[in-house]
Amino acid sequence: MMRPAMEPIREAAQFLGERLAAAGLESGNLAVVLGSGLGKFAGSVEAPVLFPYRTIPNFPVSTVVGHSGKLLLAVEPKSNKPFWIMQGRVHCYEGYTPQQAVFPLRVLRLLGVETVLLTNAAGGIRDDLAPGSFMLVADHLNLTGMNPLTGPNLDEMGTRFPDMTDAYDPALRRLIRTVAAEQGIAMTEGVYAGLAGPSFETPAEIRMLEKLGADAVGMSTVPETIAARHAGMRVAAVSFIANRAAGKSAGKLSHEEVFDTAKAAEGRFGALMLAVVNRALEEDA
Repeated sequence: MMRPAMEPIREAAQFLGERLAAAGLESGNLAVVLGSGLGKFAGSVEAPVLFPYRTIPNFPVSTVVGHSGKLLLAVEPKSNKPFWIMQGRVHCYEGYTPQQAVFPLRVLRLLGVETVLLTNAAGGIRDDLAPGSFMLVADHLNLTGMNPLTGPNLDEMGTRFPDMTDAYDPALRRLIRTVAAEQGIAMTEGVYAGLAGPSFETPAEIRMLEKLGADAVGMSTVPETIAARHAGMRVAAVSFIANRAAGKSAGKLSHEEVFDTAKAAEGRFGALMLAVVNRALEEDA
């Protein structure tokens, strides 16, 4: 017999909640999801509790290089407030369903998370999005052919037909633009096209995406945004441009290039995200 869809989510949330209580810790209301090669940010903050994904009941396990698969309850050093870090995510191209890919965020929602900061490594389509630059996601195109809300609605999470007009919270986007400007980081906005992967796009597909209005392309973020908004969470997303999209440069694409470019920018990225987390927690006070 198939288990009710909410039961595994509740089990994982109960497991984490019990261990926080045993350690005398409270859950945070903000979570950061780290994309390919961007995991070093987790090492820049104190994290009194760390859970490898494989130790959490029903949790999907990351299988891709650059996604270490750890859930941390960290402490923001200025405010001393807790917040969650997902050090790596899972993707549908690993063989997971969209519902499994968003399972961690649904667990975090039951633990009280209200704000999600998503990050990803993406390919730059727009001419000014060179490798090493950042793009604040203003909207997305769901071209994965999948939706995590397919199937019976999880009424405990949200409505059957959630509005996606402001999928990426305008106030959070203003906050990130302000922090980036203070740090001297150029932060343009754009539309993120989410594709299923794992193959990179063809030059013809990139030309199609340009005509559809996409500025960057990747293989994550969109399912998480849909599920988070369905559950009433505020969402912001930052794309690190790790390479030029297919047909935009002379070289061929590889995950190694994505990973290496992201690793080279970890210092700038970490400083930016830590400042964003601090400002977001301050404004929530």
